[in-house]
Amino acid sequence: MPDLLARYQPWRRTAEIGFWVVVLGVQVLANSIVSWHDLRRAGAGLPYWQPLAWEVTSTVVIGALIPLLLLAVRRFPLDLRSWRRHLPLHLAFTLVFCLLHVAGMVVLRKAVYAAAGLVYAVPDWGQMLFYEYLKDARAYAMILVAFWSYRVVLVRLQGEARVLDPQEPAAGAPAEPPPLAPTRPERFLVRKLRKEFLIAASDIEWLQAQGNYVGLHVNGHDYLLRSTLADFLEQLDPARFVRVHRSYAVNLDRVAEIEPLDAGDARLKMKDGSQVPCSRRFRDALGG
Repeated sequence: MPDLLARYQPWRRTAEIGFWVVVLGVQVLANSIVSWHDLRRAGAGLPYWQPLAWEVTSTVVIGALIPLLLLAVRRFPLDLRSWRRHLPLHLAFTLVFCLLHVAGMVVLRKAVYAAAGLVYAVPDWGQMLFYEYLKDARAYAMILVAFWSYRVVLVRLQGEARVLDPQEPAAGAPAEPPPLAPTRPERFLVRKLRKEFLIAASDIEWLQAQGNYVGLHVNGHDYLLRSTLADFLEQLDPARFVRVHRSYAVNLDRVAEIEPLDAGDARLKMKDGSQVPCSRRFRDALGG
């Protein structure tokens, strides 16, 4: 299973996009056929290209909105700690999602009908918005469930890390005075496929923000830790771990080469052969 996951990672983005393309394509075909048969039974006698155009324009706009929806759920996750606070936001987002969907598909339908020498008109905007909102709210929820389920599977296969709790004093032992400075974690416990193992903080080569997780890149493997990148960096040694990009931080001991790019940006070549982007804003952290 770990080998399978490692082989999947280079194709991950293609697979994720392909998944939505297939799902939306099947939806277009099925819904257009159903609509066409319903119209024939009602005696409308419309050619098949018209219900097909309705479904294609609707689905194209939904597909274009999926990245924005996933960005919203990464920014405002619905996990056990925050769902009460973020659920009202997502309910409001369903309204925005519906308005953007309806506006986009109407514009596309008008363009398609105009190309065919016809005019597309909406007879009742109120009824259309109500009908589309019922569908869009359900679609919004289904996309969130699909994203959450996929994330759960990836976390289970990829491994989830957490900071080890400080050891408690033995019974009867004198309590130690509180540390003058915050204790920095030296090791992390990783749970992966019912197995547990430790990784040392010094072995972390670079880190990447992934929504409400931080990806820890260690010896060619990536492990997820539930935290924001900014919060997690506050726990690490600032003399060793520095932020080099809005979404990346590196272990300075693991940087092999700094390659300057245009506009003041840079590319960091790590000792393990991987590459990490460095934006101009954070170049000073590398010593200029």
